[in-house]
Amino acid sequence: MAEAVKVLVQSGDAAEEVLVESSAPLASVVPGEDPAVLAAQIGDQVVDLTRPVGPAATVRLLRFEDAEGRRVFRHSSAHLLAQAVKRLWPDAQLGTGPALDDGYYYDLHLPEPLTEADLARLEQAMRDIVVESLPIRREELTREAALQLFQARGESFKQQIIERIPEGTAISVYRQGEFVDLCAGPHVPNTGVLAAIKLTSVSGAYWRGDEQQPMMTRVYGTSFPTAEALKAHLDRVEEAKRRDHRQLGQQLGLFQFRDESPGFVFWLPKGLKLFRRVEALSRWLQEQLGYEEVMTPWIYKDTLWKRSGHWDHYQDDMFLIDQREEHLGVKPMNCPGHAVLFGSTVRSYRELPVKWAEYSPLSRFERSGALHGLLRVRGFHQDDAHLFVRPQQIQEQIREVLELIDRLYGLFGMQVEVVFSTRPQDYLGDLETWEDAERQLSAALADWGRPYQLNPGDGAFYGPKLDFNAIDSLGRRWQTSTVQLDYQMPLRFDLSYTESDGSRVRPVMIHRAILGSVERFVGILIEHYAGDFPLWLAPLQARVIPITDDEADRGREMVRDLRAAGIRAEVDDRSEKLGKKIRDGQLDKVPVLLVVGAREREVGTVSVRSRAGDSGVYDWARYVEELVQQAALPLARG
Repeated sequence: MAEAVKVLVQSGDAAEEVLVESSAPLASVVPGEDPAVLAAQIGDQVVDLTRPVGPAATVRLLRFEDAEGRRVFRHSSAHLLAQAVKRLWPDAQLGTGPALDDGYYYDLHLPEPLTEADLARLEQAMRDIVVESLPIRREELTREAALQLFQARGESFKQQIIERIPEGTAISVYRQGEFVDLCAGPHVPNTGVLAAIKLTSVSGAYWRGDEQQPMMTRVYGTSFPTAEALKAHLDRVEEAKRRDHRQLGQQLGLFQFRDESPGFVFWLPKGLKLFRRVEALSRWLQEQLGYEEVMTPWIYKDTLWKRSGHWDHYQDDMFLIDQREEHLGVKPMNCPGHAVLFGSTVRSYRELPVKWAEYSPLSRFERSGALHGLLRVRGFHQDDAHLFVRPQQIQEQIREVLELIDRLYGLFGMQVEVVFSTRPQDYLGDLETWEDAERQLSAALADWGRPYQLNPGDGAFYGPKLDFNAIDSLGRRWQTSTVQLDYQMPLRFDLSYTESDGSRVRPVMIHRAILGSVERFVGILIEHYAGDFPLWLAPLQARVIPITDDEADRGREMVRDLRAAGIRAEVDDRSEKLGKKIRDGQLDKVPVLLVVGAREREVGTVSVRSRAGDSGVYDWARYVEELVQQAALPLARG
């Protein structure tokens, strides 16, 4: 007779203790047999609901609302796609089909390319399998039995995967109807759960990313529990396309990319104004906290990169220069230069914390296939800073950085999520120091009082880090800010300061960037605002529109007044109709259009049109004063 065990079942915010036989499936602890429960989590492991309860003390039930539940749902959707392919093209061979953040894909070897009509047929075949509501069952096989199974089914790519698995390792497969796939799982209970599916695109991909291997057909899709949720997602995707910063950057005349310098930005005048405005905000915030700006060289000898550890750990991502007998590297980050500066003179504890910021150019060798507009470039700038602190100042300074992040992103109406990444396998230094650094960051987060996600093993090679995901107006997450606690670089550069008792003490180094890459952040802002920037941020804040050529001189005078007051303005003195000038101003997303006709010219007024529509007629001198107040940096307005 099976042993009865007490299990604490966590479902959303609720928890209930139940008594159940250890051999019973996890589905037996689901309250009311709720069909929205997709899988379960025991400790760190996500498992199928068909698995036995076993000795588990706590079981967390997963729904689509949970990140782990979504991964199970999307991975099961990839299997649904593969089953539909095998029904339509029995000779197709299966590759792999992982879940993605917003969908899934499956790599397949097909006899001929897919067409749009084929995608429609494939999607319908998937829906048919959903209607069948086929149970999904896990089986464990020996390596030999798994090889025989997939050899009999003619699945050569699956055989390759199995052959790389060590002998004696148990291998799992999943069956749904006539379909079977090699997979670690877990999966949803049946195909009927996968209610709303959509195939989105097709591309090519080499098997295992190797150009020497066969070209696979990669089919992308997405899925949701309801048709309404799917439609809302597809609407967001279309809105994201409308906001694509690459398209808006060209439309609004902000920047260009050219083949002459791949991965480096050609900033146009309006785009550079936007770039500088974002930089100015960062500088303004940091100056309030006592940061001082420095500028260090952008090329160093390999001896520095070897000393910092970048030569061994980061060389593949650097631009290297072999010039005659010199071996040089273009800097991908500022920290070694700041360490050199700190160590260039004897320092007292009274000077600490030293807080140095730098905005100079950085370069990293991103592969050409990874480049993506402003979001992934080879040449960029960071609102980079390094703090050299006494050990007892760590908590205070990290808390100040966390508050700075909150303050800045609040100005853009963005919330941030925190990811805490711990010691990687290729870490520098000793274990005790790393553990202390991780304790320090944990304590700072606890003091801040915000939840965070733990990401084990993904820290920088020299220290643990906090990464921040900014959430934009479409609910998308963008990795931006970073805070890293570093005991290693002060050691490698033999940095020290004189303590109050005369002893020499090694400082701790805090690496931090609030915006991250300024180029990337500008790209995020373009999409966040869809190019409709708030007045204080807009590269062009006002456009003066003379109704006729008779008011052109007056329009130019008004622009001079605005520029003298610090407003970014221009005049549209083309010989075009008023309606066209206004429509062009709206297409150019200019926040304020100032119309001047004969009457306005005579009496010294202006007709104002904002994004909300006509705002009325104002005395010109008074309106300029009001506009200056509206256009100031939000923080400067108090």
